[in-house]
Amino acid sequence: MEKKDVAIEARDIVKVYKLYDKLRDRMFDALGIGKKKYKLYYALNGVNLKVYQGETVGIIGTNGSGKSTLLKIMTGVLNQTSGDITVNGRISALLELGAGFNMEYNGIENIYLNGTMMGFSEKEIDAKLPEILDFADIGDYVYQPVKTYSSGMFVRLAFAVAINIEPEILIVDEALSVGDVFFQAKCYHKFEEFKAMGKTIIFVSHDLGSISKYCDRVFLLNKGNLLGEGSPKEMIDAYKRVLVGQYGEDGQQTAETKESYNEQAQEYGTRQAVIEECFVTDENGVRCTAVLKGTEFTIHMKVRINDHIPAPIFAASFKDIRGTEITGTNTMIEKAFLDSVEPGQRKEITFTQKMSLQGGEYLLSFGVTGYNGNTFEVYHRLYDVINITVVSDKNTVGFYDMDSVTVVKDIGTDD
Repeated sequence: MEKKDVAIEARDIVKVYKLYDKLRDRMFDALGIGKKKYKLYYALNGVNLKVYQGETVGIIGTNGSGKSTLLKIMTGVLNQTSGDITVNGRISALLELGAGFNMEYNGIENIYLNGTMMGFSEKEIDAKLPEILDFADIGDYVYQPVKTYSSGMFVRLAFAVAINIEPEILIVDEALSVGDVFFQAKCYHKFEEFKAMGKTIIFVSHDLGSISKYCDRVFLLNKGNLLGEGSPKEMIDAYKRVLVGQYGEDGQQTAETKESYNEQAQEYGTRQAVIEECFVTDENGVRCTAVLKGTEFTIHMKVRINDHIPAPIFAASFKDIRGTEITGTNTMIEKAFLDSVEPGQRKEITFTQKMSLQGGEYLLSFGVTGYNGNTFEVYHRLYDVINITVVSDKNTVGFYDMDSVTVVKDIGTDD
C-alpha cells in the first residue's frame, strides 16, 4: 500500500465544558468563590483520527456528537481540553455564517480582510479578486455591507473566498446547504477539481448522498466518541443503525435518547390547556432527534386540560433554521378531533407521516388553540421547541422530495 503523508492527525482529543444550572454559579466558579456547582459535559472524549493528504473525508453523526467541535479544534477556533492536534498545510475553513467576516465591511473589504488573515499580500489578493467575484456571482452587492446580505449571498461570497485562496486543506461544515441548488452544484464541481489537484477536503453534512459520492473515507461520531471509520457505505450503514437503534457511544443499544429540547422556547397563551410534553418517535417507536428521509415517524404532544374548551385545535409545524415555515397540520384540518374537553382531562395527540423533507436541521413548534364563539384564542403555544435532524441519501430541489418515479425511454434516433 502506498504510504501517504498525514494532513491532520488528532491524538486523544478531549473537549470538556462545564454546564451550570445558574448564571451566578458560573460567576462564583470563575472567581473561585464557594462550592463548585457544575456538571462536566464531554463534547469530545478521546478522539483519535488521521486524515491523509489528498483525501476527501466526511464526518457524520447526530446532533451533539461532536462534529463541529472537532472541526473547530482542527482550525484553531477552539482549544482542546487535552490531547494533541497536528495540521500540515494551510487550512481554509467555512464553518458557519459570519465566521471571519466583519459585518460592517462590504464584500470587497471582507475579501481583502480574509486574504490578509491567510497571509496574502494586497497584490496577491488583487490577482485572485476576479476569480473570487466570478465564483460568488453576487453582482453589485459585493459593494454593500455584508450585514445586508441574504444567507444565500453570504455563503456564496464566503465559499468563493475559501476556495480561491489556494488552501491545501478545505474544511466545510454544512454551509453549502444554504446556497441554491445551482450554486451547490458549482461548489461540488470545485470539490472534484480540488480532488484532482491533490487537495485535502473535510466536510460535515447530513446529505448522505454527497457523503457517499465525494468522500474517500468517513468518520462516524456519536456522543463525543469516534464510533468508527471506513468506507462511505460502511459508515452510512452504521449511522443508520445508530439512528434506528439509538446506539450508545460504545456501539451498544441504550434505553433512552437525550432529546434536543429547547428549554428557553418561546411560549404564551391563556393556559386553559397546557402542553406538558412533546417528542418525536421513529418508525420503531423509539424516541429520536434524527429521522431518516423516506421513513415513517410520529410527532407526539401530551396536553393537560385546565378549563372547559368547546373544540380545541392541536397543532404541530416545522420551520427551517432560518425561521421559514415549511409545513404543518392540526386536528381540525385532519378532522381528527372536534369535541369539547373538560378540566382535569389529559390528551395525547399524535401525527404520523413519512418524512419527505430534505436532509438538514428543522425546528418543531406546537400549539393548542380554538374558537370561543367567533373569537380565536391561544391556550398554549411552544415555538421552536424541538430540533429534528433529517438524514438523507438523496436531496432533491427545494424543501421536500416529491418522491417521483422517474423513467427515461428510448424513443428512437434521428435518421
